[in-house]
Amino acid sequence: MAEITAKAVKSLRDRTGAGMMDCKKALLEAGGDEEQAIDLLRQWGAAKAAKRAERETSEGLVRIVNRDGVTGMVAVSSETDFVARNEEFQDFADRLAEAVIEADLPDGETLTGEALLGRPEFESFAAEIVDLRSKIGENIQVHRAVRTETGDSGATATYLHFGDKIGVVVELEGATGAGVEELAREVAMHVAAARPAGVRPEDIPAEVRERERAVLTEQTKAEGKPEPIVEKIVDGRMRKYFEQNSLVMQAFVKDPDRTIADLLEAHADGLTVRRFIRFEIGE
Repeated sequence: MAEITAKAVKSLRDRTGAGMMDCKKALLEAGGDEEQAIDLLRQWGAAKAAKRAERETSEGLVRIVNRDGVTGMVAVSSETDFVARNEEFQDFADRLAEAVIEADLPDGETLTGEALLGRPEFESFAAEIVDLRSKIGENIQVHRAVRTETGDSGATATYLHFGDKIGVVVELEGATGAGVEELAREVAMHVAAARPAGVRPEDIPAEVRERERAVLTEQTKAEGKPEPIVEKIVDGRMRKYFEQNSLVMQAFVKDPDRTIADLLEAHADGLTVRRFIRFEIGE
């Protein structure tokens, strides 16, 4: 049997908000595997909302540059908000976002800071961040970066929120024009607030969907529901999950009586969300 340390119990408690004894019991049953322990706690009804509990606290900022159909977005982190407001720190992030636009990066692929700074064209930034850490006296990291190119039949919008702590890029396709660009911005603002996991249910990673279904199945069985109707109940609960986590099925934050799909359909036939990318400091 795996030895469960007080540190492991505290870590699980910090992530879930469950009681110490529940955390220890879950870790014991999971053989020390924290992710499995979280699933067990959810099944027992002892954990709080998993997404909220998994977020870490950190500081930094997101920077976005959008020019001529090309967008670059970067997330740069620091230990304190004081450093995030430092002019040299912000200048570094601004120039990095500009460099991302000019670089030959895979379209729409989110890169870790390590992967980005490991590329030859970003060697100067890799050296600069070392100097910046020494000068400012804090651990500074490039967390993530992405570069996107918009097609001829689409529109791109960007949005920064919460003191530049959240950045969003949204691409619509199927129609063009000023109205579509404004709608794309509305959707980007929604994404910042609603935090969808994918555009459509099938865009949410299969392992995430399967894990959610497994948890819901165990919860339903624990409620004593008859075996023949468990699957039907779980299907209904999965639909609710998709309504909360799939962008096109989410209720629009500015008008909860309409979904994002309703919003797009009302504007133009065939207008769809091609993709969205959301960065949040602390994730």
